[in-house]
Amino acid sequence: MPTKQSNQALYYAHSGKREDLSDGQTLLSHLSKVSEIAEQNAQWFGAQQLAKYTGLLHDLGKYCPEFLKRLKGGKVRVDHATAGARIAVERWQLMGKLIAYCIAGHHAGLANGIDKGQQRSTLDDRLKLKPGIDIPHLDPLWQQEIMLPTHLKLPAIKPHKIWPGFQLAFFTRMIFSCLIDADRKDTNNYYRRLEEKENAESIYPPLPALRERFNAKLAEIQQKLATQPPKSINQLRQRILNHSRKQAELPPGLFSLTVPTGGGKTYTSMAFALDHAITHQLRRIIYVIPFTSIIEQNANVFREAFGDLAEAVIEHHSAFDDTKLPNNDARDTLKRAMESWDAPVIVTTAVQFFESLFADRPSQCRKLHNIAGSVIILDEAQTLPLKLLRPIMAAIDELALNYRCSIVLCTATQPALKKAEGFINGFENVREISPDPLALFTELERVTVKNIGEQTDEQLLRHLQEKEQVLIIVNNRRHARSLYDSMKKLKLEGATHLTTLMCAKHRSQILEKVREDLLQGKLCRLVSTSLIEAGVDVDFPCVLRAEAGLDSIAQAAGRCNREGKSEPKDSEVLIFQSPDWRAPPELEQLAGNMREVMRNHSGNFLSPGALTSYFNAVYWSKGEELDKKKILETHNNHCRQLSFPFQNIARDFRMIETMLKPVIIEFDDKAERLLQDLEFAENESGIARQLQVYLVQMPEHGFKELLQVGAIKPIKPEKFGDQFWRLTDPDLYDGGAGLSWDNPVFIEAEKTII
Repeated sequence: MPTKQSNQALYYAHSGKREDLSDGQTLLSHLSKVSEIAEQNAQWFGAQQLAKYTGLLHDLGKYCPEFLKRLKGGKVRVDHATAGARIAVERWQLMGKLIAYCIAGHHAGLANGIDKGQQRSTLDDRLKLKPGIDIPHLDPLWQQEIMLPTHLKLPAIKPHKIWPGFQLAFFTRMIFSCLIDADRKDTNNYYRRLEEKENAESIYPPLPALRERFNAKLAEIQQKLATQPPKSINQLRQRILNHSRKQAELPPGLFSLTVPTGGGKTYTSMAFALDHAITHQLRRIIYVIPFTSIIEQNANVFREAFGDLAEAVIEHHSAFDDTKLPNNDARDTLKRAMESWDAPVIVTTAVQFFESLFADRPSQCRKLHNIAGSVIILDEAQTLPLKLLRPIMAAIDELALNYRCSIVLCTATQPALKKAEGFINGFENVREISPDPLALFTELERVTVKNIGEQTDEQLLRHLQEKEQVLIIVNNRRHARSLYDSMKKLKLEGATHLTTLMCAKHRSQILEKVREDLLQGKLCRLVSTSLIEAGVDVDFPCVLRAEAGLDSIAQAAGRCNREGKSEPKDSEVLIFQSPDWRAPPELEQLAGNMREVMRNHSGNFLSPGALTSYFNAVYWSKGEELDKKKILETHNNHCRQLSFPFQNIARDFRMIETMLKPVIIEFDDKAERLLQDLEFAENESGIARQLQVYLVQMPEHGFKELLQVGAIKPIKPEKFGDQFWRLTDPDLYDGGAGLSWDNPVFIEAEKTII
């Protein structure tokens, strides 16, 4: 525990405005406050003691004259993190080593234990630095001001049977998160006080108030639907909602919400989450969405439902990486909201959520402790990447086991991840929220699925000519563009195209027109990539789908006769194989598993039983590929000496390996005005958020190609660095097809977040 400040030399953590440091923040004050905040941060997972002393030691290296000189304008850099890490290990051995990772990395990030990292020295290297030679000697005053216990112990963590190494590394990141958040908060508050501002406190409405608004919205929707046909579907949605809400009283843990497309799972999952969180005194809801293309639409659904309490919803994804902004003031507001995750409702992407759980960077890890005590809804759970499936499952298990989280696997195509379904070391005790999924799928059966074999582009075009309202989904953007161009040449009325090479605002306008044309019975022939399957609400009488995994086929079927206004026999989903555009090997393997299930499940290929068989086949064929980078094995191999390679693990856990760069499209007058405002704005974060709907995410090599020909330029690089780029050649953006760039290097990139 800290003791009273003595009359000896006074050390400071931060300098103020005065040269004599008389308005600076004393080191003891900073360490004490960070210790207190870190301790509070860790209470949700019972690690208060470890977090407390991590905070107390994190800046111990500032107890030296050299750092005082630095604060007074000296140019020599002073390593102020290693000293506390050394003290932790000397005093608490292996337990101290977990703390040492956090202290040594609280600026640069978590380092590797012994393996040489790409950018940082290892923790082992840091611990070998000698006081007085490699790092400054500490003033013995610190021992008078800070009292440390003789022993520390781990909290009562329930042990993981198979992956103890992963569990300890996960715990270390959580302690790291408590420290980073506490350090940033106290430092920020100190500088705000210098400017005579109040502490930066986030005040949000409580969950019961949000539930009250949400219930009112549900009642309003139900009242409208009661008078609209078909009443049977509306009644079924209400039954699913009512039954699911009753399950909120079940103890926290793992849940599944298996609801066919059109069954109202978005509202149902949020209603369950609110009820469950309030019943069990959990503190927030984290809604994890697979694709950036639909995160804003889902966030807006919740904002509309919460009405005047919409500020409770924070959306966080990677369209703009605010950590690249060179100016602290420019990113301060955005960083607090997006790094901390202290709002009652967080809407984020699977990439942001899971990569953070395996991250090493302080900015990514800061929010982790706020995940504890949450209801986490994993929307479209079947989209979790196969190459990282086992590490992701281990993280889900650990959050439920030791961090007071309830996780809901929410989808119409439930992946077979349970031990009872044959997944080796799969999830146990997963409670289903919806009433009898098999019966639901029978009641909501709305389409007839047929495999029509090989179809050349010429044959596909005949389908498009013969059908007045039809959706065709293909496996890559070049194929979609080629079919769209052919429709335009044939002057097919209602020809429409949807692609990730359009900005979100453009896609929204197209979808709005598509829905209106479908409703009014107008000609509508839409060719799209799989992005249309990602929760997009459209209702076509016929859908053609290029061969893919059975889950993709099921999602495509969800765009056909969605509202159940026609008989299943009149609503066809036609699966085809394209000889003109061969599927990549990865997709071809999934299509092979799909064909096998279709052979063995004559009848309803989209039933829960068929989907379980499909996923079992996929997981069996993948085997060790479900942890392709051997992330879990790496954790265990370094467990005995706690020498975890945090930096390597963060590098290897990449859900999207193709680097994407955002380019701003001057799509309409508002985009033009926002770009003008951005050049002169004091607070860039608000404008950046508004500009997200005008982004096209580009593969890095395509971005470089555009840069070489001068088609894109940075905005105010002297102010923003390389954060904001705009398309400067308007001829490259087509009103029907989006960004058009026919250089082969660019168009090869088909694997992108949709």
